[in-house]
Amino acid sequence: MSGHSKWATIKRKKAKTDVGRATAWNKLIKEISVAAKMGGGNPDANPRLRTAILKAKGQSLPAKNIESAIAKGIGGNSGANMEEPMYEGYGPAGCAILVQCLTDNRTRSVADIRNIFSKNGGNMGTEGSVSWNFKKKGIVVVDASACPEDKIMDLVLEAGANDLATEDGVYEIETTPETFEAVTKALENAKIEMLSADITYAAENTVKLEGEDAQKLLKMIDKLEDNEDVQDVYHNAELPEE
Repeated sequence: MSGHSKWATIKRKKAKTDVGRATAWNKLIKEISVAAKMGGGNPDANPRLRTAILKAKGQSLPAKNIESAIAKGIGGNSGANMEEPMYEGYGPAGCAILVQCLTDNRTRSVADIRNIFSKNGGNMGTEGSVSWNFKKKGIVVVDASACPEDKIMDLVLEAGANDLATEDGVYEIETTPETFEAVTKALENAKIEMLSADITYAAENTVKLEGEDAQKLLKMIDKLEDNEDVQDVYHNAELPEE
């Protein structure tokens, strides 16, 4: 789930129940296995795997689970016949939603996603209907107490980052998809721990949702994220803190 603050999204994910965490971990394991299957088990030579591992660490997936997922990907059939469709649609109050899937059955996935949209006050859109409002970018989050702002700003800008903002006691570092790898490696080489690192879709224009509309959107997102074929959900809504 991605709104106006990537860190707010991460905090919400971490606050989920154990059942929700297990579901999130299963998706991370799936992505790691597919990445290893497609590009090999060495994260230094496989950018997709490296990104998947960084994302998994940001959601506290144990190292043994990461190693097991890589081994499964290298030695098994993980990733065979997998597709990565992106579905688009509208949620409550017309907010824009992108749903990234990783599936071995596109027919099943699109039927499930359409059903979730229709049962939760939304509707599926055609390709390009809302994706024009989203830009793919890297977001890296670092605890603000880990390093002075001027030092980390110099480091990440030199590595190719676009911007750095301080919010809620963390640095949110923005990169392009192309410079994400260089920025995360620069932080690792400087021994600066990342709270999270992910390539995401961020909305260029947002809408404010409150009250019942906000609750409906959160319910829809939870239903989407509970689906086994859904890897990530992105939206353009600004939601109240509560």
